[in-house]
Amino acid sequence: MPPTFTIQRADFRSAALHDFVQSHLDDLEPTAPAESRHALGAESLQSPGVRLWVANDGPAIVGMAALAELGEPGHEELKSMRTDPARRGEGIAASLLAFVLDDARSRGIERVSLETGSMEFFAPARRLYARAGFTPCPPYGSYIEDPNSTFMTLTLQRSA
Repeated sequence: MPPTFTIQRADFRSAALHDFVQSHLDDLEPTAPAESRHALGAESLQSPGVRLWVANDGPAIVGMAALAELGEPGHEELKSMRTDPARRGEGIAASLLAFVLDDARSRGIERVSLETGSMEFFAPARRLYARAGFTPCPPYGSYIEDPNSTFMTLTLQRSA
């Protein structure tokens, strides 16, 4: 039987959410030097212009994804994609990605870009993004060329 989960906006009053975000940051710490890590902490995820969703299986958070405004109309950034390591391979990340892209489309966003690591640790994420139609692109926003980063973008088609 396939696992079930629901996706909803994050509740920042939840200690479990803060723990999940911190686990994300802890997992990323050994992957690159500090200047090459661009993940957002819980405080930054609460900023205006950032929308965070979580996937819950009952009371447990099993995934998260965010969209952040870039200061360029119609262009947002995918941030903070994470699946509970014990639940990887169950389609949680793909479901979250489809959900946030549908949200972006419904708000008239024309392009979503992302930065992820270039190391082997991030290969499954890069494959997920490529399957969703993201293609490599140059650095965008305030990013600069970095051998530890891979930049990807997706032009969204309007929902019918």
